[in-house]
Amino acid sequence: MPVKIRLRRLGRKGRPFYHIVAADSRAPRDGKFLEKIGTYNPITNPATIDLDVDAALKWLANGAQPTDTAKNILSYKGVMYKKHLMRGVAKGAMTAEEAEVKFAAWLEEKEVKISKKAEGLSAKAKKEAAERLKAETAAKEAQAAAIAAANTPVEEEAPAEEAPAKDEEE
Repeated sequence: MPVKIRLRRLGRKGRPFYHIVAADSRAPRDGKFLEKIGTYNPITNPATIDLDVDAALKWLANGAQPTDTAKNILSYKGVMYKKHLMRGVAKGAMTAEEAEVKFAAWLEEKEVKISKKAEGLSAKAKKEAAERLKAETAAKEAQAAAIAAANTPVEEEAPAEEAPAKDEEE
């Protein structure tokens, strides 16, 4: 039975949410599966991925073929790199401890990148919100000035009364 690691779609229309599953390749996309190995939420930024690395590694070692999108997700979480390291251990190129150290260093570096991206996105969102508030305040003040100008009564010039001349009275 050929096994694939693929995404199983859930969620309502326009708001997808996926389970990462190991399933028989002949089963329908949202049908029967062998094991759920994680979740993927593309709506959040950065995308939220919860993955059981050991289960995914076990299925890959047993010959499961990931789909293109599933392979990208597995690479992002380091499963493909760990599989590569374990192949090196099996060939005798390095020890299991060395492989774990390399994988831990890679994970730490990846977490730093993700946290920097999240911080950058939150800073960008705050900056955009401040700019929108500033523009809204300026528009509000302009509108208030226009209303005040429209509500002030127009002063008409009264005809000037002629004051009697001093020379004439004397």
